[in-house]
Amino acid sequence: MKRESKNIKLTPEEISKYTRTFWQILIGVIALVCLFLVGVRVGLFGKLPSFEDLENPRSNLASEILTDDNRVLGTYYLQNRSNVKYSELSPHLVHALVSTEDKRFYDHSGIDYFRTLTTIFHTVVLRDKQGGSTITQQLALNLFSERRERSTIKRVMQKFQEWITAVRLERNYTKEEIIMMYFNTVDFGYKNTFGIKSGARTFFNTTPDKLTAEQAALLVGMLKGPTMYSPIRAADKALTRRNQVLINMHAENFLTDAELAEAKNKPLGLDINISSYGEGLAPYFRSVLKDEIKKELQRLSITKADGTPYDLDRDGLRIYTPLNYKMQEYAEQAQKEWMQKLQREFDKQWRSRDAFSGERAKLLETGMRRSDRYRELKENGASAEEIKKAFNTKVSMSIFTWRGSVDTVMTPMDSIKYNKLILRNSMMAMDPMTGHIKAWVGGVNFEHYKYDHVKMGTRQVGSTAKPFTYAVAIDNGYSPCYTVPNHQQTYGNWTPRGTVQGGDPITLKNAIKYSQNFATAFVINEVGASSVADLTRKMGVTSDVPNYPSIALGAYEASVYDMVGAYSAFVNHGTWIEPTMILRIEDKNGTPIYERTPKVLKVLNSESAYIMVDMLRGVVDGGTGSRVRRADYGGLTIPMGGKTGTTNGNADAWFIGFTPQLVAGVWTGAEDPKISFSSMQYGQGAAAALPVFGLFMKKIYSDKSLNYTKTDFPKPPEGMTRVMDCSEYSRYEGYSSEPELQDDRLGF
Repeated sequence: MKRESKNIKLTPEEISKYTRTFWQILIGVIALVCLFLVGVRVGLFGKLPSFEDLENPRSNLASEILTDDNRVLGTYYLQNRSNVKYSELSPHLVHALVSTEDKRFYDHSGIDYFRTLTTIFHTVVLRDKQGGSTITQQLALNLFSERRERSTIKRVMQKFQEWITAVRLERNYTKEEIIMMYFNTVDFGYKNTFGIKSGARTFFNTTPDKLTAEQAALLVGMLKGPTMYSPIRAADKALTRRNQVLINMHAENFLTDAELAEAKNKPLGLDINISSYGEGLAPYFRSVLKDEIKKELQRLSITKADGTPYDLDRDGLRIYTPLNYKMQEYAEQAQKEWMQKLQREFDKQWRSRDAFSGERAKLLETGMRRSDRYRELKENGASAEEIKKAFNTKVSMSIFTWRGSVDTVMTPMDSIKYNKLILRNSMMAMDPMTGHIKAWVGGVNFEHYKYDHVKMGTRQVGSTAKPFTYAVAIDNGYSPCYTVPNHQQTYGNWTPRGTVQGGDPITLKNAIKYSQNFATAFVINEVGASSVADLTRKMGVTSDVPNYPSIALGAYEASVYDMVGAYSAFVNHGTWIEPTMILRIEDKNGTPIYERTPKVLKVLNSESAYIMVDMLRGVVDGGTGSRVRRADYGGLTIPMGGKTGTTNGNADAWFIGFTPQLVAGVWTGAEDPKISFSSMQYGQGAAAALPVFGLFMKKIYSDKSLNYTKTDFPKPPEGMTRVMDCSEYSRYEGYSSEPELQDDRLGF
């Protein structure tokens, strides 16, 4: 039976009722939405950034260490992130980002409503999840949210927060500033790589302004899923994703057909440069520098505007240093070239001998107690027997070799033995006229041996201390041609040992040339140990220098840092300038917060300093340091001087040398002084330390771009009053002619 439809007619009163109800519901919904948005805005559902936060968005910024030519030497960070300006971004980066993430970026005010509705339709109706966030919304999430919420309800709430923050960002910043901030906040998900500057350096070893179209496309493509599209873990997916970004750039007319085809055909072209605290150039310098900066900022009470101290790992400081990038590379290369050769000779010496018999057995006990493994076992309540067993049980570990780190299995006790037979070496170079440190190598490998031997470590200085004794004599009117006894004598309860070379008596000039102990002991007895100790301290040696006559022969410990600074006073006309590690520091906005003013002290008469330079030139021109003139040790022909040093038992080998423009000091020895070369063939300063200096200087003076010249040492501005040519001195002063040299072999 066919049902008849009924025509339902509404009365005017009923229509009016339904209309009112509709508008009431609509207005109510709008009011609820408005109230909800107001609630979101005032932070009822989670705190939003304040106006001050928008003006100064917080993020963990790495502090950068810069060389004298503004190259990044390294960073201090929790997150390896450094900011860049918009002008420092390659146009390809901007084009890749806009064409892929937000095509209408320049047309909306933080929210792309059409894209949002399209995304909702695809997600809810078609079950095809798509991203609907604009670049500004993504920036809001990066800046002010810990993470993307996984819960649907929480994510919806977070999305509203993003919208409000995005609109506020658009009101406070230009489009260029938003893009800049976005690139500074992205996470590339690999080896602590945050921000485009870090990303460009990590994946392509370049800077953001130099990124090509295909490089920019790869980095922007990774942002959709840093792990999924990682060129390290998923090269094929990364390549496909990169090419899709290139297609997007072409579709938005940022690339021509030819440019697209060329870019798509290129390989990924990675040049991985992982930024790790212990990797890269000058890790020892960077480690010591960090402590020095903290001390200086604390000493001067330099704080942020809110009164809190600066955090090197978070506050994005720019630290300008005088270190030269190329010179640092040359220093590390010189060390490696020589020390791997020297280590082979050291290994041969100990191959058939027990290095830890007798008194040296105590070194193993000391080494064990200093180890982290021992401290951890003690903290966990292990007994002495359990600790002994642990140190004699084989475990997996990585050990240092000059061929690189090697993974192996050995007992912790065997690793202590192994490491104590590894030679250590350190070197520092500085400009004597400014105090600027140009190169710093604190050890042979920071990953395995973190102790710095340039500034933190002190070792007995040996004959490198002798110039201080002669400097006191020269500054008190002695001539370099003055002759002194050169045979063994006793002074009180001290009878120095040594050998005779260069004759007896001997001129002061030849006494230092051949590093004669007997003559030097006589001189300090003449001028006084206290005077020598005072001058040594004035010249920047901060370790304990006692008023004993034996300090003339180096019977005290000092650092490479202090000794290089002291020798610089000879070259700088008698003026000591404190070695400088820091030039200035700027905050993240480029505002200077610290500038270094080094200490300066006149310690020697200018003429006396020049005479000392001339006397020390004799050391390398036929004296104990003459190896530096040989081809296999540098073959240097430039004007230079220096002094070798070797301590008892060849425990410490030193060479401190200088040219008119550069002073460098080198120390070589084992971790423990009781382990050393058995003979002076390899253990003396001329063999174990001088070659590193020679190789370094050869590289420096061969590099024309460094602008080091072969000019001679300038005479003092006041001129000279004393005779330095000993043949002239003998003729005019009535002294007998200089004794014939009995032996021109190398001394120590």
